[in-house]
Amino acid sequence: MTPTHTSGRVAIPSLPTVLDAFNTAPPDEARGLLLDCLRSLRWADRIAAHRPYPTVEALLAASDEAAYDLTPADLSEALARETLPVLPDGAYVAAHMALDAAHAAYEARFGHAFVICLDGLPPSEALDHVLAGIRSRLTNDPEEERVVAAEELRRLARQRLVSCLRGAGNCATSPHGGAPGT
Repeated sequence: MTPTHTSGRVAIPSLPTVLDAFNTAPPDEARGLLLDCLRSLRWADRIAAHRPYPTVEALLAASDEAAYDLTPADLSEALARETLPVLPDGAYVAAHMALDAAHAAYEARFGHAFVICLDGLPPSEALDHVLAGIRSRLTNDPEEERVVAAEELRRLARQRLVSCLRGAGNCATSPHGGAPGT
């Protein structure tokens, strides 16, 4: 298995009022917000059902646990709704072409979008990191890649939850305005 990131802790905000709002939101609203973070119905239902969370750390721990418990069907559901990470503004046309070609090869091999968490990475390094990640992960066998993709989804869900709690408006971090990609 080829690692595509360095491990690190996500800075956890101390936002009791935002957490309180999440804890008391109507179930459908909480579930919708969670589905923007990770597009697995089972994951979102599980996180929403276990509210209230006493701390942000407890919410993130529950998110991690639920992500680790994704079944193959849950993982397929979440991966099917992911999109390719968005290139930074000003990227050259050649960069778009290279990323599109690499993603097409990845999707043909594994049957789902390439997912990678870019949390903490400067935007100027995102393209190189994504391209290197796709290239190195293309050498994985399908079972290895599902393990790596599941870990990347878990990290993305955690990053997106933190973004929500910081007041980003929704959990999607992709500028597409729809399905999240990074």
